[in-house]
Amino acid sequence: MDYSLVVIIFFLMAIGLIMLYSASYYEASMKASCNYDPAFYLKKQLIWMIAGTVLMFLVAAIDYHHYIGKLSVLAYRVSLVLVAACLLFDPVNGARRWIRLGGFNFQPAEFSKIAIILFMTTLIVREGTGLYRRGAAIRLLAFPLLASAEIYFITENLSSAIIVFTVAFGMFFVARPDYGKFILLAMAGAALAAAAVWFIVHYATGESGNFRFRRVIAWLDPEGEASSKAFQTIQALYAIGSGGLFGKGLGRGMQKLGYIPEVQNDMIFSVICEELGIFGAVCVILMFVLLCWRLLRIAFTARDVAGSYLAVGVFCHIAIQVFLNIAVATNTIPNTGVTLPFISYGGTSILFTLAEMGIVLNVSRQAGE
Repeated sequence: MDYSLVVIIFFLMAIGLIMLYSASYYEASMKASCNYDPAFYLKKQLIWMIAGTVLMFLVAAIDYHHYIGKLSVLAYRVSLVLVAACLLFDPVNGARRWIRLGGFNFQPAEFSKIAIILFMTTLIVREGTGLYRRGAAIRLLAFPLLASAEIYFITENLSSAIIVFTVAFGMFFVARPDYGKFILLAMAGAALAAAAVWFIVHYATGESGNFRFRRVIAWLDPEGEASSKAFQTIQALYAIGSGGLFGKGLGRGMQKLGYIPEVQNDMIFSVICEELGIFGAVCVILMFVLLCWRLLRIAFTARDVAGSYLAVGVFCHIAIQVFLNIAVATNTIPNTGVTLPFISYGGTSILFTLAEMGIVLNVSRQAGE
């Protein structure tokens, strides 16, 4: 299999454990829910990483053709059921995103990401030359649109809804490179987004406005919303700006000391910038670039189209999620919660991301046989 990819994955997980402990030890030591244990988040993440690594190699040992077809259809249906099951549980911080069974918390939206990769691969392979027929886009993209809408309206998780649909759209783009139509669609989307921002600026006034509208206002004017919706963003920017070229030193960051909410999740990139500086941040970004390059390399060398689309789907997922996380941390786009793969805290996320890596490793192994 592609051992270069394996090395990159383990390197990113090692960085993740180091930065997670640095970012979370203060908060964990102050919270009763963490037993005042500074290594609380580190221990839980390490357990999930070990489980995920075992799962990755188990998945890598199974022929990837078994994951498409009937199994992918079942995975898609199960993902819809699991997201709907969130309605049976009490909301946390105003949103229903978790299924809680005993001491185990499961986020169905993370499973939806791998399910849509498998299901879209099946649809594209079955469609074949029919991809170029009229209505193919509607037939194929209706399924991820349904999954995204369910995630958004039930769990109120906009970032996961965007990722699920964008991954499917990226796979469809690769399968049908009709560049002219996609360029027109992109221009229409950009115009629609600009019109939406203009509408929000003139509509979302006062604290009574829609909270997603308020996030757009906070993105445009973070200083004006520094004490409310832009508080997390402002504190993250303070961390990024104070890191300089080489940072303050590992463990010496200040903004993680109670200033950045949930710093071990969505905003861990700001801690990397503060403690390791621009140099460290660029190194982490380059590791993700190498990871994406290996995924594309595997897609190009796969033995069949099914393997290619699986690798492309995983590439789209990783690339989109890394972009969204860093863009949010740097206030390039409005704040929406999304983890940094392999680095941010999150058991469900790391488990299914490593499962995706296992699928790609099997594709690479069969290509080399």
